[in-house]
Amino acid sequence: MFLKAMRSFTAIFLVFFISSCSEYAKILKSSDVEMKYKKAIEYYDEEEYSKALSLFDELGTLFRGTSRSEIVHYYIANCHFNLKDHYFAGYYYKNYAKTYPKSPKAEEALYKSAYCSYLNSPTHSLDQQETNQAIEEFQLFLNRFPQTELKDSTNAMISELRSKLELKAYENAKLYYQMEEYKSATLSLKNLLKEFPESPHREEIEFLIVKSSYLLAANSIDSKKEERYAATIESYHKFVDEYGSSGKYIKQAESYYDSALRELDKMKF
Repeated sequence: MFLKAMRSFTAIFLVFFISSCSEYAKILKSSDVEMKYKKAIEYYDEEEYSKALSLFDELGTLFRGTSRSEIVHYYIANCHFNLKDHYFAGYYYKNYAKTYPKSPKAEEALYKSAYCSYLNSPTHSLDQQETNQAIEEFQLFLNRFPQTELKDSTNAMISELRSKLELKAYENAKLYYQMEEYKSATLSLKNLLKEFPESPHREEIEFLIVKSSYLLAANSIDSKKEERYAATIESYHKFVDEYGSSGKYIKQAESYYDSALRELDKMKF
């Protein structure tokens, strides 16, 4: 009895599916533009975004230069977004905001364009081009719509994206240190603090600058040792000024400072 009911259900489903496909094929082939527009919206409302997108793409060409071009463009962007095709969605949202800057939907479109780049931003270990693009687009959005109700959420996402960039820069700088490329490590660590002064790794970074400066000096040719040990001492004073005598790395930093002083004293004789 159960198998018979299942076969009956499957048969009904197949008839419905074939009928639905046949209807969609007829709509695609039809020359009735108004009917295509109506069905495209119906498919969109029913969340059949692939079918809706095919029709809206055609209508976008047919309605070019008319009053309905704007709404079709908006639907196309939304279809791509709902299909999770964020690259194309971002392109169409950005183009919509540029083409229709006075539209009531321009703010939403510019925000979603940036949000698509945010969604495309990869993990911190990969190339961060999309991350930088998302930050730029969010900042452009805030500049254009400074009173937007989306200001707080936008700033939160910018902070999240910047944290990702900071983490990548931090790991890159530490990689130079681990590879014993102390000159590159020192430079990268200093640049990291300039770009991300509020880094949660700041104390460790300041210490690694002291340590990398010392190890660079210790492994330098004699003609460069004095200058580089002096740089170690300068880095140590900066570290102490910021973290005092209770810092997590203070004892290790003091050992490099004392060694640098001893080496400089030797050079006087």
